[in-house]
Amino acid sequence: MMTVTVIGTGLIGGSMALDLKERGFADVVLGVDNNMLHADMAIQLNLVDEMVTLEEGAARADLIIIATPINVTRQLLPGILDDLKPGQVVSDMGSTKSSVAEVVNGHANRPQFVLSHPMAGTEYSGPTAAKKELFDGKAAIICDADDSDVFAVDLIRRMYETLGMHVMYMNANNHDHSAAYVSHISHITSFALALTVLEKERDEKTIVNLASGGFDSTVRLAKSSPDMWTPIFDENSVNLLEVIDTYIEKMQAFRQCIADSNLAEIYSLIREANKIQKILK
Repeated sequence: MMTVTVIGTGLIGGSMALDLKERGFADVVLGVDNNMLHADMAIQLNLVDEMVTLEEGAARADLIIIATPINVTRQLLPGILDDLKPGQVVSDMGSTKSSVAEVVNGHANRPQFVLSHPMAGTEYSGPTAAKKELFDGKAAIICDADDSDVFAVDLIRRMYETLGMHVMYMNANNHDHSAAYVSHISHITSFALALTVLEKERDEKTIVNLASGGFDSTVRLAKSSPDMWTPIFDENSVNLLEVIDTYIEKMQAFRQCIADSNLAEIYSLIREANKIQKILK
């Protein structure tokens, strides 16, 4: 019997709970959530078999999945590791890894913990956002695997493969640097675009009427939860500032070309950007 406790029953935790139970990885899924409304929703939506306290969930679990905002994860993790029994495994789902690695560094039960990050999600949050097959075909990152027990890493690898993900292994610092470029900057630019449009266009009906596929896909991430993304931006600030500076540099290049009516250079910049097709097929 495999009992999985999911701490945080929102988009990621709830979606994992659904598929891990349905696909036979978990026999029992326990939920932990300090938001009582979310806890009730998780039961009503059949995301988990039972809602329990953190202490009970940790005690009964073979695998503990922490799917909370990164600042909450850092607060909870030391206490969870303190009370681990032999054979139990813990993994977090956070979008940044270096700060979490620092929290567990040197802990006696560090080998039972696996740093990981499923690279999947939507712009929605909470239990109602949970959906089946969210992770299929996506990448899952396991970080600093050498610091974890082989059994623990194997369990998390099998968990992600059950979810239909392909597993990659990275150093925590390298993960955070790459995540800043492929994930975090996308959210910042989406938030900034939404703020720009909202500031300049007061008539919301006009926004709705003019919005089409391009705008909708670009600004979609601006619907994302501030509770989740504010801590991520804080935790990964060094890498993010580097990416933002580069992004501003490219924006300035476009601005200058447009101001100068330099059509040849605009064309050249767009052609250069088109090379992303070779990466994103």
